[in-house]
Amino acid sequence: MNEHETHQQVALITGANKGIGRATAEQLAALGMTVLIGARDLRRGAEAAAAVRVAGGDAHAVTLDVTDPATAQEAAEWIEEHHGHLDVLINNAGITGSGQVAPEDAHDQIPSSVELDMVRAVFETNVFGVITVTNAMLPLLRRSPAPRVVNVSSAAGSLTIASIPDGPLAGLPASAAYTPSKTALNALTVQYANELWKDGILINAADPGYVDTEINNHRGYLTVAQGAAVLVRLATLGADGPTGGFFNEDGPVPW
Repeated sequence: MNEHETHQQVALITGANKGIGRATAEQLAALGMTVLIGARDLRRGAEAAAAVRVAGGDAHAVTLDVTDPATAQEAAEWIEEHHGHLDVLINNAGITGSGQVAPEDAHDQIPSSVELDMVRAVFETNVFGVITVTNAMLPLLRRSPAPRVVNVSSAAGSLTIASIPDGPLAGLPASAAYTPSKTALNALTVQYANELWKDGILINAADPGYVDTEINNHRGYLTVAQGAAVLVRLATLGADGPTGGFFNEDGPVPW
């Protein structure tokens, strides 16, 4: 057997104890990957991992709070000890700042009246947390023959879509927190891709669509499994796959 035939692929997903993250874990495990479910609450992460194992997959919980660099480093050390490498990192953990409300009800994000503490908290998770976790995991990703990073973004982060008069987002309140955090995440994705393409690390942003989850008070029209599909596709790209792009299940999303 060659290295690729004996190499057990390992994937880490942040915020994976529920929603899109958990559905992604289930789908990657079904493909034969060992899935590490990153969760702030280890008990909830362990419950999700157990459910994946019951379905026949290989999953384990890892304590990981993306806003706490210490837990990111501890998670990297745990992966180093138990697996020695990481093939896939999916930066899925994210918050809206408004709690569990539909986007059309997030009036507390209006730029002219938003609380700066909310903006800071959202960026801490959605942007700075991605930097924290990605940098902690890069040494492990470099040991993979085909490392992939997927940053979970949103169509709301598209400047092109957001600025279309009477476009699909025109009915939503203006946002100074969640929406700009996803725009920043898209920009960050491009910069990581520019740095790391020469090392064979493919890094892309994914728009899962409007998925039925707690984050939007279950207003979404897509199932979590449908939302996870593009994440899984980007996590399993071949060597000739794109990097530094923004995609939904139908293809590229405009910046």
